Amino acid sequence: MTAELRALNARFIHNFITNDVPSHDAILHEGFICITPAGARVGRADYLKAWATGFDPDRIPYFDYRDEKIDLFGDTALLRSTNKSIRMLDGVETTGMTMYTDIYVRQDGAWKCIQAQITPVAPANYPPDETIVRKYVRGRAEA
Repeated sequence: MTAELRALNARFIHNFITNDVPSHDAILHEGFICITPAGARVGRADYLKAWATGFDPDRIPYFDYRDEKIDLFGDTALLRSTNKSIRMLDGVETTGMTMYTDIYVRQDGAWKCIQAQITPVAPANYPPDETIVRKYVRGRAEA
């Protein structure tokens, strides 16, 4: 089951990089909610609307996910990982990390993400590069 959840996490990230709303919609539970780093609750419809244009390789030239951890509790799974990104804003490059916890529930034999929560990570807590699962440079996956 963890292999299936790892594949879903990879798909989740790939959907973000490719702005793939239909593929992303298919892995979200009908009751999905996202909790942003600022603490805002974003419902499924608004989340998917933003997903369509959330990634731009000119604005986010580097993105990775790392330090992946999956815990199963019956038909519930906690999938935690950290993203590192380099973002360009008004010509200024900023590097940062956010940790996410995606909660999946198994329903009718399929895992669906019911909640995503994103938390900023302080530099002292950055996971090392050795934990990178996959990285994207200008929107292209690298080994």
